[in-house]
Amino acid sequence: MRTKKLVNSLLVILLAVLTVAFLSPIFIVLMNSFKGQFFISDAPFALPTRDTFVGFDNYLSGIEKIGFFSALGYSLFITVFSVLAILIFTAMTSWYLTRVRGRFTRVVYYTFVFSMIVPFQMVMFTMSKIANVLHLENPVGIILIYLGFGAGLSVFMFCGFIRGIPLAIEEAAEIDGCTPVQRFFYVILPILKPISITVAVLNAMWIWNDYLLPLLVIGSKYRTIPVAVQYLQGGYGSRDMGALMAMLVLAIIPIVVFYGLMQKHIIRGVVAGAVKG
Repeated sequence: MRTKKLVNSLLVILLAVLTVAFLSPIFIVLMNSFKGQFFISDAPFALPTRDTFVGFDNYLSGIEKIGFFSALGYSLFITVFSVLAILIFTAMTSWYLTRVRGRFTRVVYYTFVFSMIVPFQMVMFTMSKIANVLHLENPVGIILIYLGFGAGLSVFMFCGFIRGIPLAIEEAAEIDGCTPVQRFFYVILPILKPISITVAVLNAMWIWNDYLLPLLVIGSKYRTIPVAVQYLQGGYGSRDMGALMAMLVLAIIPIVVFYGLMQKHIIRGVVAGAVKG
């Protein structure tokens, strides 16, 4: 009994240390976002004082310099519609691959699974060329590219979940006169809610924070927030550290709030998908 209590106490201490280690970078960024840029380099770990505190000047400066609201609009548009496209199309694909058994569907399924292990660096130049040829270098075109890159993991997770749904439910709906499309949208899709939220959050976090793909495809013409923030770095290594810290804080707020609201659904969806797979 004492050994168990000791182990539990050690685990609590370990988790507390890990929590501090993971949260401390965010706190440091938040703290420095209220300090003058020259004081950030001199004392990055010191709390703001009367001499170093600049209020919201860094936020106002950063918003003006990078066109924050424009970048926020592009990021929201690309993230929301990319996630919606991934959810709708990969859920339908997974349902078909799971219910229609055959050599073709097995090949397609394992192709999706294989795509998860291919590093992005292997295909980024080819992808950039194809995006140029197909005129996908815009906020709408990049949604199709995100759909392709996000399909592998999403199909894998959806298929694992759908395998656990009793086929009798669909057969009952078919007897009642539902078409395949009606069966999917009125029967299957509501059941997929836990795993759909998990897939949505994972893809939203990835797309919102992605820097390389928007930079390669749409460049500086349609700046998302990660691309816009790097423009605070000037020539010869000069950078406005205060505005940079402030913009980083604003950039992480939406996705942190979204993740916090959906956290319980993520755990539920992952566990359900793992058990039913």
